[in-house]
This record gives sequence, structure tokens and C-alpha cells, in this order.
Amino acid sequence: MRVLSPSPEETPAIGLAALELALKADLERLAYPGRSWVPPRQTRAGLPVLDVLIIGGGQSGLTAAFGLMRERVTNLLVVDDGAPDLAGPWKTFARMRTLRTPKHLTGPDHGLPHLLFQSWFEAQHGAGAWTSLGRIPKEQWADYLGWYRRVLGIPVRSQTRAGPVEWCADEGCFRVPLEEAGGASAGVIHARKVVLATGIDGSGRWEVPAELACVPRALYVHTCEPIDFESMRGRSVGVLGAGASAFDNASLALEHGAAEVRLFFRRRELPTVNAYRWAEFVGFLKHHAELPDVDRWRFIRRILEMGQLPPADTYRRAVGFPQFHLHPGSPWLSVEAVEGRARVTTPQGVYLFDRLILGSGTVTDLSLRPELALLHPDIALWRDRFQPPPELAHADLSRHPYLSAHFEFQEKVPGRAPHVAAVFNYTFGCLLSLGLGGASISGMKYSLPRLVAGVTRQLYLDDRDVFFRSLECYAEREFEP
Repeated sequence: MRVLSPSPEETPAIGLAALELALKADLERLAYPGRSWVPPRQTRAGLPVLDVLIIGGGQSGLTAAFGLMRERVTNLLVVDDGAPDLAGPWKTFARMRTLRTPKHLTGPDHGLPHLLFQSWFEAQHGAGAWTSLGRIPKEQWADYLGWYRRVLGIPVRSQTRAGPVEWCADEGCFRVPLEEAGGASAGVIHARKVVLATGIDGSGRWEVPAELACVPRALYVHTCEPIDFESMRGRSVGVLGAGASAFDNASLALEHGAAEVRLFFRRRELPTVNAYRWAEFVGFLKHHAELPDVDRWRFIRRILEMGQLPPADTYRRAVGFPQFHLHPGSPWLSVEAVEGRARVTTPQGVYLFDRLILGSGTVTDLSLRPELALLHPDIALWRDRFQPPPELAHADLSRHPYLSAHFEFQEKVPGRAPHVAAVFNYTFGCLLSLGLGGASISGMKYSLPRLVAGVTRQLYLDDRDVFFRSLECYAEREFEP
């Protein structure tokens, strides 16, 4: 007798409580080996030393923490400067409607089906709702990450900023001062390993073009900042950049009643081919790090050369407004303040705006990161290890950190600062060395195991003598003859 399975539309939502029970059962069945194994440490003054401090509590920091916890590295802490459930951009400055990546992506789940976003979504809305879903709404992704943190018991200290990471040779660990959101001291943390999970700008900062150096701050805002779009009602707005964020912010200005929005970019035409979709296959995602330097350079340079483009729905969202205008081949040559407005000069003409929005992306420069203020002079960059042919030169890529196979920094001068290898750069700055890793959902499936293995490898090798002594003393009998 043939038994028919219910269609997705007929499959009821089981609820989060049932999903959480199933996830708990998964974790119990997959708990081997279950014992704690990293020897505890203290400073000479008796202060506790974390095995791992993770700076950044968004998707990368949380999933890195859970990966380490599954490997029984539990003496860890995640710090994030955002409010609880507001880590990352999803409910702050991400202004698209949905994620850019396909809904069926995996990675944060660490191979556990009951931890998938799809499972979380279906538990609340049913399989039929999942089938009809196009892309993942960004707010739901943020809610999923909040549930992920809570259900897995990941230790996170929110509204806390990490200061300069300092190596203490006499303690054999790092010293990291912490600050509360208001700037008050939140104490000092000691940690053996540090994972930087600070996102897209985690190896530099959001870029403000030099042409705006003399423009009053009230006239422009970056896409990474809070923006009062209501204040743009009836106003003229100039937007710089051709990427998805530039289009998102242009659309919001239009949706709030801007009189006109003009978007400028330097390319002769808008990119329509997405190199990041090409990159979503096992070979690149898993093995880019194994390529010789010259190949890593040419692949990533080509991806950047092809340019970032807005997804089709993002593009249509903006161009559907008659007061939206595209200006290709129009870099901003100069920007001046004129009677309370911004005058922008381009090769195609001069324009006056009430407000400017910068979608100019990020610049890579480790010296700009406050947490690396004491370490960056000793960190190797790509320009210290590789010189491309002149026709393939790229200033920003040359400033990328030259990372080891598990996201570790390398020392610029061998033997001078070996401790920098105990800091793992799981940010977008890993792109050249390791491909789509930090700050990229599509790369997590392969980059997270690589990162976790690098941390546990160091913890084991560092304490090899301790482990050997425990082996020499091991005398637990299996039976009595």
C-alpha cells in the first residue's frame, strides 16, 4: 500500500519548542568526544585567562563561538558593541529588504539540520511558507541569529567594545581592555587566543572620499550610519556608488519623498554580472587558500574588477521612481559647500544637492582598527610577501593581511612577533588570502571549520608538554587481571 507524504503546503509548523528539543537531541548524540580538554590558565596575579576572546557578536562571531564550543573549547567570551539582538547590520544600517544570498545557503548550522535557518523558519510558519519564500527577509535573519545565540547558550557581553589587544609576554597571553557603550571602563580581559569577527570593515573602515574633506558633516552621511530619511522629503539627494547599498539607500530616500535622487558611479556602465554567484562552488569556497599567491591575487583582483552590482530586485526598486537618475562615468571630482548645499562636480556636469549619501564601501588598512593599534606594525601584509606584475597592481589588495591557512595573522619580520599568529582575522579582510570567509554567509560552510581547526590546533600544540605529562600519569584501569 503506497503512503503519500503531505505536500509542503499541508505540513504544519511544529513550533520552536519542538525544534529546540530535536536540536538538543542532535547535540547529545553528536557529543563525542565530550570531555573538557583545554588546561585552565590564570595570570600570575590569579586572574582567569580565557582560552578564546571573540571580538564581534554578529553572524561570524556567534557561529565561530558555537564551532569552538562543539569542540569543547568552552572557556570563551564574545564581546559586541551593539545592543542584544542588534549585532551586525541587519536591524541597523542594512537597508535592503532581503539577504542577497540564496535562501538555501548553509554554514552557521555547522551541519546540523535542526539548526538551519530553514528549520527555524518552518518550525514557525510551515513548509509551505518556506516553499513560497523568495529570499530571506533581513529582519528574520537577525531574529534567527538571536534565537541561535540563546538556544545554544553562547556567552555574549553586549554593548561592550574591545580596546587595543596587547601581548603580555610574561603572562603568555593577551590583555584586552573593555569599554561600555558610553565609554566607561568595563574591566580587562586576558585571553590566549583572539578571533576578530568584526565584519565587512573589520580590516579597515568605511571609506569617505578625500573630496569631502572640507565639506560640513551635516551635508553628507555614509550608508553605514544612522540616516534620517524623513528629513530628505522634498529634497535633492546625491548618492555615490554603484553597489547594492548605494541603491538601497537611494530607494529609501525616494520612498520617503525625496524630490530627486541622482546616483553617480565611475564605471562607464552598471555591472550586470555577479562574480560572487560564480564563486559559489566547492572548488573556490573550500580551496582558494591552497592556490599559489599569484593565482589567489589574479582571482580576487578579477572579482573586484568585475565590480559589485545591485541585485535585480534592488535595481528595480530604485529605477521604478521617475525622480531617480543614474549617472555612469561620473566620479566626484570635487565637492564644495555652497550656501548650505553641496555642489558636486563630475566629468558630466555640476549638480547641487541638499544631502549626500556615500555608498563608497570600505578601505583596507589594519592601522585604522583600534583593537589592532598595538599589533598592526608587526602584521604581514600582502605587499610584504608578494609583488604582482605592474599591470595587475591593486593598492587596496596590497594592504590586505597575509594570513595563514586558518585565518591567523603572520608576523612581518620572522621571529620578532610570533604572538600575532594567535590572532585570527575572520573579517572581510581575509578575502585575498582565504576567499569568502569572514563577513560572508556563502563562505561559512567551509571557512568556519577551517577557523575552528586553527584555534584548536594552536591550543593543543601550545600545551603539548602538559598533555604529555598527563599521558605519563594516566593510570585509569580498564579491568583488574
